[in-house]
Amino acid sequence: MRKKLVIFTGAGMSADSGISTFRDADGLWDRYRIEDVCTPEALLKNRELVIEFYNKRRREVYEKSPNDGHIALVELEKYFDVEIITQNIDDLHERAGSTRVTHLHGEIGKLRSSVNTDVIFDLKGWEQPPALKAPDGSPARPHIVFFGEAVPMFERAVEIARRADIFVVIGTSLAVYPAASLLYYVGEPVPKFLVDPGEPDLRVVNGKIDIIKERAASGVPQLVERLIKEYGDK
Repeated sequence: MRKKLVIFTGAGMSADSGISTFRDADGLWDRYRIEDVCTPEALLKNRELVIEFYNKRRREVYEKSPNDGHIALVELEKYFDVEIITQNIDDLHERAGSTRVTHLHGEIGKLRSSVNTDVIFDLKGWEQPPALKAPDGSPARPHIVFFGEAVPMFERAVEIARRADIFVVIGTSLAVYPAASLLYYVGEPVPKFLVDPGEPDLRVVNGKIDIIKERAASGVPQLVERLIKEYGDK
């Protein structure tokens, strides 16, 4: 039976494709206030500004391509039972060819009902018209988990993390909760790997973790080669 390989990715995974991050120097939060564009209150107060913000993000995503890190992860599916859990709202993992991706914080290419979190639908193109309605007749909104909202996919992600035989973390500071707490659910004996050039908060890690201090586009292909050599099974 193939080993269960779980990959947890953050903003650094997409940054190497040119996607703007939120917390880095000159990140999005230096140019926008969270309260103005990423809360339920903001959507009620200034719907057009919120929708404009996510239209810009969506257009940016569609103009970018998967990087070498995204592409390298696809190769792992030949050797492992792979599941990706991502904090990222872009579709770069899917466009690279990864087949099992759980998005914790929503998906930029989808919209949902303003009143029913289960009514989710695809948006054609990058631009959401402010007056667009969801299938249930309510005003459509980006399918994004705003600050202050529950993370509906978190319990599913916990179950995936608990089943990991190998756990890989890529491009995250481990500072965003509840996402970072996934590592609490990974058993201490499970081999763990981290690809990130920064200084993530490792207090959430059970046991040892092998660190590759490189950016995703360069570090992930190295790690993929190593994982296949040491643990892979055709």
